This record gives sequence, C-alpha cells and structure tokens, in this order.
Amino acid sequence: MAKNYRQLTESVRGRINPENFAFEKSFSDELGTISYSEVLTYIRIAMKGVEPEYTRKSKEAGERVKGHLERTLDNVAFKYQGSVMTDTHIKGYSDIDLLTISDKFYTYDANNAKDILAKPERRSKYYPSSIQKLEYEVNTSSYSGSALDDLRNLRRDSEIVLLDSYDICDTTKPKSIKITNKSLRRDVDIVIANWYDDVRSIINDKGDYRGIQVYNKETHSKGNADYPFFSIKRINERSSETNGRLKKMIRFLKNSKENSNHDIDLSSFDINAICYDIKVSEYQNLSFYELVPVIYYQLKAICTNNDKANNLLSVDEREYIFRYNSLKLDNLKKLLSEVESIFTDLKSTIRI
Repeated sequence: MAKNYRQLTESVRGRINPENFAFEKSFSDELGTISYSEVLTYIRIAMKGVEPEYTRKSKEAGERVKGHLERTLDNVAFKYQGSVMTDTHIKGYSDIDLLTISDKFYTYDANNAKDILAKPERRSKYYPSSIQKLEYEVNTSSYSGSALDDLRNLRRDSEIVLLDSYDICDTTKPKSIKITNKSLRRDVDIVIANWYDDVRSIINDKGDYRGIQVYNKETHSKGNADYPFFSIKRINERSSETNGRLKKMIRFLKNSKENSNHDIDLSSFDINAICYDIKVSEYQNLSFYELVPVIYYQLKAICTNNDKANNLLSVDEREYIFRYNSLKLDNLKKLLSEVESIFTDLKSTIRI
C-alpha cells in the first residue's frame, strides 16, 4: 500500500523548516517541476538540508557558550562535533555539541607506538618519516600532572561559568552540561574531553586525525577514544566531490527512519557509514530520485550479504558497524523495508 506522501512531506517540512520560512527560489522552482508527483516531492524534501537560518542560530548558540567559557577558562581548546557540522541534521531546532578540550595534556597510544618501534616486522611497514614521528612521541617528556583531576576541575569550572550565564543549565548529566539559549531557542551540549592520538594521528601530524576522550564526572574516568573530526572532514569532502549527493542520501535515510512507524535503532554514526561506503562512481552524476535505488541496493546488499555487513567500516575506518551485532542488522532491515516501499512507489511513477 502506497504511503501518504503528502502527510510525510509535511512531517519533514515541519522538522527542517519549523517556522515555515520561504524556501530559496531555486529550490522552490525545482519543486515546481516535480509537483505532479507526491512521491517525487517527498523524496526531494527528505533529501533537503535544514534551512540555513536555523543552522546559523544553532552555531551562534554554540559560539555564545564558547565566548562565556573562554573568557574564564585557561588551557582549553574548543571544537564542535555532530551532524550540524556536516549539514546532515534533519531538525531545524538542532542541538549543537561544543567540545571543551583540556590543553594541559594529551593521551596517546603508547603501547602500540612502542610495539611498532620495537618489532622489526611491524616497523618495516612504516615510512622512515613515520618512524621518526613515533620515536619523537615516545621520547617526549610525559605529563607530570593528574589528567583526571585536571578534567574534573575543568568540568567544575565550566559548570560554574554556565550556571552563572544561563537560566536553564543542567549539570546533572555525567558526560555533558546542557544549556538552553532562550533568545535563540537552541540547546547546547558542552562536553569535557582531552585529546587522544593513536598511531594514525601521530604519523599524519595530528590535526583532524586527533581523537578525544570524554570525561565522565560520575565515574571520574575517561571514555574510549572517538574521532569525530576526521569523520566530519571526510563527509564534507566527499559531499563536495559529489555536489552534495552524499549528504542527500544521509538525510533521506534519517528522514525515512524518523517517519517510520517502527522504532529503528540506528545512529547518525551508522547511517553515515552506510552511505559513505557506497562507491562514488555509482551515484556522482545521478539526479536526486535516481539516488533512491542506489540507497535501496546498498541496504539490501548489507542485509543479505554477511561479508559485506561484517566488513562495513565507520567513516573514520576504526570501527565495524555490523560485525557481531545481529540486533543492529535487524534494525537495518526495518529501514530497508521503509526504503523499499518508497522505491516501489517511485518505480510506479517514473521509469527508473
């Protein structure tokens, strides 16, 4: 049975354009050429980015928090993470994550670096310049302070600043502080972290290759390393190469998940990986509706091919998405069903 695409389209419109701003003329003109088909209109809307005005306010809210913190805190760096930074968010009133990173110290993968230097069979796989960088890292004097105490103090000092600056400030969460900017109507999550460098980061001169470890005030501990900046860089670069098509596919899957009557437990991290895995040659010159079968066949291949599912990597190439995780694969099958339904209705409307 065909979906109610008029209703689904309005649902997406309400998310990406909650105050009903007029769409840019070029986009409105494009919709006018496909208005004869409700399924085409839905697909195009579901692939559209949030109106720039809403994203600007989310970023401005983050910058205001940053301003309050940097006037008081010392030895910190600020970075943003999350789908707002790749313009793949699907809600106008999106939160933004501000990482407040201690610059007093950093952690690196000492065991792996030392093992490479000590074992000829591993050492031989790296260029001499990379070996020099690893040697420098290992031989640099270590941090003499208490990393966890510094992170705890940074969390405490950040809470003091933000409680003084915002009427709505939730400090109860172990891994973040959430404030609400009432004038901009945006929430900002402030996350305390430290830098983390694995071997890849070290030999590539750090930068966007650096990871972070998030501080948990409840357990007074650092979490496993995440690498959000490299993922942001890769998604933005590949989408530029494909004139925005990668981001269109990501948004389409996110909206398909959001509009489902089923609870589909897949994260942005998972959806990014699914779309990034598609070969650029398969979609770089396609029109928006031709992306639907590309997405469909990608999801179907993952759901029916164990090798493909087990070897699909995250965008930063550090984590397997579906390996040893049958529950997550079951959720992908729910998403496949949603996309298959849209694909079927599309084929009945237009030759594809």
